[in-house]
Amino acid sequence: MLAFANAGAAAYPGPAPPRSYHPPTAHGDTRTMFPGLPDQVVAELGKAGIPIGQFGLFVQAVDQPLPMLALNAEQKFVLASTTKVITTLAALDLLGPAYRWRTEARLLGELADGRLDGDLLIVGGGDARLGSDDLLAWFAEMQAQGLREIRGNIILDRLAFRLTDEDQALSPRPGPDRPHHNWPDAFSLNDGVLRLRVEPAAGRPAGLSLQPPLADVTVVNQLRKGRGCMAKAEWLEPAPDARLRQLRVTGQWGRGCGQHEQPFALLSEGDLTARAVGALWVKAGGVLEGQVVDPRIGQPGQAVPPGSRKRPDGTRAFSVRQSARLPQLIREINKYSDNIAARALLLSLSAGFPGEAATPAAARARLEQWLRTRGLPAGDVEVDNGSGLSRAEQARPRALVQLLRQAWHDQRNGRAFVDSLPIAGVDGTLANRMRDGPATGRAMLKTGSLLDVRSVAGYVRSANGRVYAVAALINHPDAPASTAVLDSVVEWLAQLRR
Repeated sequence: MLAFANAGAAAYPGPAPPRSYHPPTAHGDTRTMFPGLPDQVVAELGKAGIPIGQFGLFVQAVDQPLPMLALNAEQKFVLASTTKVITTLAALDLLGPAYRWRTEARLLGELADGRLDGDLLIVGGGDARLGSDDLLAWFAEMQAQGLREIRGNIILDRLAFRLTDEDQALSPRPGPDRPHHNWPDAFSLNDGVLRLRVEPAAGRPAGLSLQPPLADVTVVNQLRKGRGCMAKAEWLEPAPDARLRQLRVTGQWGRGCGQHEQPFALLSEGDLTARAVGALWVKAGGVLEGQVVDPRIGQPGQAVPPGSRKRPDGTRAFSVRQSARLPQLIREINKYSDNIAARALLLSLSAGFPGEAATPAAARARLEQWLRTRGLPAGDVEVDNGSGLSRAEQARPRALVQLLRQAWHDQRNGRAFVDSLPIAGVDGTLANRMRDGPATGRAMLKTGSLLDVRSVAGYVRSANGRVYAVAALINHPDAPASTAVLDSVVEWLAQLRR
């Protein structure tokens, strides 16, 4: 359990009265216009043209019972990626720091003399950080264990997550330029993204390769030498055998263009994963007489009925590939705002997971129960997919700070959470913000951005050593121009000496 679950909640006197915003004049006294709000923050609001009613702010020292600043603190704001604060805190408390995602390999047949007379079943357990290099190494380990030849198929069980179109209704759709919007998948590889690597070569056209490598896919290189730096990929018409595909790359790529890697959303995630698994098994040195099949997308060789978590009797785990432990996972999620991993982590909160298929509804229900134990009533925090991509993910600034203050005092998980946050001017999404000022190295904040949202939530250590929990959120069409407003709050806190 988190320590000090209700610390400071009762002490908060309630929402500040609404105020109309007027940018200060040259002779105006901002201290009387906005009592307690720092002059530099008011000035930045005026420059950005942000109405005061669309700026939410709550600041409270982690060791003090009363807030220091409160502006629209009971108004609900779209969170963007500061939603990940809630997702990762809940995961640490409910799953524990030792939690790992597990991917299992099960034998559906007899193994003798390195040959499996049957199928290999790979059971995805939600590992959103699984990369093709990881899978290649795991396959090499299995072959060292004695599984070198599969006389049947490799069957992919990706049924641990169950999502519908309705579940994605409030999230943006993935596209060629938005691979970070991909759906979470119980057996995902390289975030479900195919990347084309272009490498210039002296005296000949640039070289091409795919990451991950794909079985039964031929790359047709029609790049020309020249000064241009443009590569366009498109699928050619399928061959008579539908499994065989050709990817044609056209354009111009000169030596001065350098090496380049570009994501392409040219395959469904299921097709991409299936082709990559086959190619990586062979690359690791194995033999596959059958093919890679995915029952969820209607391929032949179905052994696990879609929608079911029941597996054939008598199967056992031949090999298990585990992810990093949860503190490392949330570090990747918060430092670099990994949307797919955050969504997979929320789904992992579903009761009974991974033995029972996770659903967004079940995950949200468990998260809401957890919020009640943290002293937050219904309506304080709303989470949809756990990443911040959905505008349905909203919270009151006061509620965010309440969670942050509890986390600071949590002796079990607090350090892992704080260490996962980007550090101003140092790393993660804050590496290039506040690089030279009072907040550099002393502010630990999760950032958030959508087209009309800018937000930060986390901690600032002041010049006198006091730590403040802060949530600052702007919801306005001009939010992209308001980053300086949020930074001014953080820098003002960092230079406090009282």
